[in-house]
Amino acid sequence: MTKRILAIDDSRTIRSLLTQTLQKAGFEVSTAVDGVDGIEKFQHEDADLVITDVNMPNKDGFGVIADIRGGTRNRTVPVLVLTTESGAALKERARQAGATGWIVKPFDDEALVAVIRRLTGAA
Repeated sequence: MTKRILAIDDSRTIRSLLTQTLQKAGFEVSTAVDGVDGIEKFQHEDADLVITDVNMPNKDGFGVIADIRGGTRNRTVPVLVLTTESGAALKERARQAGATGWIVKPFDDEALVAVIRRLTGAA
């Protein structure tokens, strides 16, 4: 069964790279342009994993995590933070909010796919 990934990032380039990388690895990918768009799509899709940036307009990645964890739909879905930020305080804030993991951009395709496969149980 194909695993569904929701990628939320305000960078068109990153959304495109994630889509190409994950589709090539056999995942079904949908994207959102910011946190508000991401939460709206999350409510209507059965994502097996969410990838979110931290710094976005309208709603940042911490808001996305809080909305998912505090919502009524699929609250335990793995959430990976994919960002250029690498500060320990931000990582801890994401962990406290309920993030499953943290990956710094630019990402390594194979490492990202391996983490997603492990978290989603994909072969």
